[in-house]
Amino acid sequence: QVQLVESGGGLVQAGGSLRLSCVVNGRTVSSYPMAWFRQVPGKEREFVTRISRSGLSTEYADSVKGRFTISRDNAKNTVYLQMNSLKPEDTAVYYCGILRTDWEPTGYWGQGTQVTVSS
Repeated sequence: QVQLVESGGGLVQAGGSLRLSCVVNGRTVSSYPMAWFRQVPGKEREFVTRISRSGLSTEYADSVKGRFTISRDNAKNTVYLQMNSLKPEDTAVYYCGILRTDWEPTGYWGQGTQVTVSS
């Protein structure tokens, strides 16, 4: 059974930083590209960033480029999201997900972790 467990969310002031972690159980994470998405109530889940299996290739949404960094530690079956210079509009539930080799979501998601940025 595949299980993704996110952690690291919380309440932070604008300009602050948080580091999210996503541990994957039941799959060898090195076999898959991985991604972070986020969602606010009443809106669609939106893409934030993704990383290739090796970690050598990454992509970011324009809204987070230069502020967020995705990374992975395949030995720990873990993906990270370092978020700096946080803004109130970054407030959302953040989800990590396993991608297919064509970069589309597989449908495997974690339970999400809440990030709240106060102004």
